[in-house]
Amino acid sequence: MGRSMRTARRAGASMESRTADYLRWALGDDRIERRHLAGAKDRGDIAGIRFRGHRVVIECKNTAAMNVSQHLREAETERGNDDALIGVVVQKRPRIGIESREGQARQLVMMTLESFALMLNDGLPLGGEKE
Repeated sequence: MGRSMRTARRAGASMESRTADYLRWALGDDRIERRHLAGAKDRGDIAGIRFRGHRVVIECKNTAAMNVSQHLREAETERGNDDALIGVVVQKRPRIGIESREGQARQLVMMTLESFALMLNDGLPLGGEKE
């Protein structure tokens, strides 16, 4: 039997809070916090993340199935809503808890190749001259 809507929401909220806590600690930045639901114009689950001065959207997922395509699509939509440079998904790994800092550190991060290239290129436009 699957989760009830109530336990699914609770699991998602816990993943969001633990991810914000971990990033706040890891990056030494107390401005990082969990965002609250915003409906159709959602801007991700974690606020206060920047890369080279550009906003980064983080979508947290604590789901039994890793629906990579759907989750990345959601992160990309939220990236657009937030006018952010990069959108990523933090996905809970099966059988790896999030209660400890060490467990949270072992969760997965997924992004598009374009987002990865933007990071490697320090947030600068890709491909040299625009075509």
